[in-house]
Amino acid sequence: MPTYVFKGRNRVNEIVVGERVAADRASLEAMLRREQVILTNAREKGREISLPKLGREKVKHKDLALFTRQFSVMLDAGLPLVQCLEILAQQQDNKFFQKVIFQTRADVEAGMTLADAMAKHPRVFEPLYTNMVAAGETGGILDVILQRLSTYLEKMVKLKSDVKSALIYPIAVIVISIIVISIIMIVVIPAFKNIFEGLLGPGERLPWLTELVVSISQFMASYWWLMALVIGLLVFAAKTWYKTEKGQYFIDSMILKLPILGPIMRKIAVARFSRTLSTLLSSGVPILESLEITARTAGNVVVSEAIQKVRTGIEQGQTFVEPLKASGVFPIMVSQMIGVGEQTGALDAMLSKIADFYEQEVDAAIANLLSLMEPAMILFLGVTIGTIVIAMYMPLFTLIGKLAGGH
Repeated sequence: MPTYVFKGRNRVNEIVVGERVAADRASLEAMLRREQVILTNAREKGREISLPKLGREKVKHKDLALFTRQFSVMLDAGLPLVQCLEILAQQQDNKFFQKVIFQTRADVEAGMTLADAMAKHPRVFEPLYTNMVAAGETGGILDVILQRLSTYLEKMVKLKSDVKSALIYPIAVIVISIIVISIIMIVVIPAFKNIFEGLLGPGERLPWLTELVVSISQFMASYWWLMALVIGLLVFAAKTWYKTEKGQYFIDSMILKLPILGPIMRKIAVARFSRTLSTLLSSGVPILESLEITARTAGNVVVSEAIQKVRTGIEQGQTFVEPLKASGVFPIMVSQMIGVGEQTGALDAMLSKIADFYEQEVDAAIANLLSLMEPAMILFLGVTIGTIVIAMYMPLFTLIGKLAGGH
């Protein structure tokens, strides 16, 4: 539907200006009349001319969390649903998200429920989001549900941010190290090689370490393009294979088995599973549907498959704990705590406690990883650069020894 830029007057004769998504001018006029605004002027908003964008338009989780938090506050303050969406759309900087909110507001005004209107935009509002909104609308506690949703999204944003911050430092150090070592090997070492060849006598050879470094340098200088091509092809092949079912399962399972990162990734998966399922159950979403949504948002196909097995087990009449233990993905402590929560009828509260515990564990594990990686990186750089320096000085030591012997 087109977007109209309108001008009108309200009950106290104040000028009102804004934008609305409507099928035609008559629909726009009827829409504004319900808001007690008399339309005086309207024009269809022209299409914006922009450069083609690479990739799909998307909404960041941070923006969605802020939108949800503000939405819940406005509803709690007593503002009408349509007016909340109008205000939120107008203050949204992301044009794609703004368009989605305007469309959602128009659909709600046309008689759709908020959950159904949001479900039309699955790239922005995931099934977890729309199911919780539907539960809130049914129970008449939409503001409370949105508060829970915003808390959940904020915690997920923090979890992702912690993981990214943990990876940025070592990746940056590795990239800079590769660049520095490549410059030394491709530019500096060949210059030293020419000097050494000029100083050596007939039949004399360079020390073995120097010859090794010089050989590596010559290979890198001659075949750097081949190395870049091979690395590029390996990355492309890995990404392509990961898109297949077998490849994704293999890579995700290997990630969980890695010596240092594996335990951290497992804790992140448990924290995400517990937080998501707790939020859904506490919002009134049925357990089978909650597990289905949780499996789709797990972020790891191995964990997702384990959750689906739990769902199948519950469908067949088993308790929550039995298939959870059989999966082998979740720690025994998690299974036991969930078992206690299931027996006491406080499963959502127990899952929330598990999520809190594992989020703290992730923070501590990431801090420990960073504290270990810093000296490891320094040691790696020291050994690499030190080996190159020693290799370059060995011929000089040999030459100085010969000169001293000649005297």
